[in-house]
Amino acid sequence: MSKKAILAELKRLYPDAGPELHFTNPYETLVATMLSAQCTDKQVNKVTPEVFARYPDTTAMAACTAEELYPLVKSCGFKSKAGNIVNACRMIVEKHGGQVPSTMEEHLFRVSNRLGLADDSTVEETELQLMKAIPKSDWRDAHHWLIFHGRRVCKAQHPLCGSCTLRPLCKAAKAQQAAQKKAKAGAVSAEG
Repeated sequence: MSKKAILAELKRLYPDAGPELHFTNPYETLVATMLSAQCTDKQVNKVTPEVFARYPDTTAMAACTAEELYPLVKSCGFKSKAGNIVNACRMIVEKHGGQVPSTMEEHLFRVSNRLGLADDSTVEETELQLMKAIPKSDWRDAHHWLIFHGRRVCKAQHPLCGSCTLRPLCKAAKAQQAAQKKAKAGAVSAEG
């Protein structure tokens, strides 16, 4: 498997990849990303202007309740999202002085490990492996390639492996094929 080949295909698939969520700082990125789980970026972008006007930073968000936030974000899904956002901001205020720590997004972690660009069970180590595997000049673009691929093809619950052009290079697809071949061989020997 060639990491260069994977990156080249991602670049080909998503030449115009860029952020689809509207945000201006790490706090807004955090809130928008949390709202985007199982929701379209378009819908998130409709609700965040009012959310950010009313709660402009982690301190303001930490001071509100899930019940106060939920009416503003209910079109983005579950009530638990409001509670998760408020609780995350409270933790950030308590543990990080209100400054959102730099973290890697779920899509990057999942997709990079599935493809084989990284091989670790922690976000931190995966991020370090990606920094080694991806030329620094491509870090920003690769970040968006992986997010786009995670949202469009390599989905968390039901990845579209059958239509994925990266399948011949993908570590997870190769492991799945090997397991299927082993299961088929076992079934054949059990019949004989």
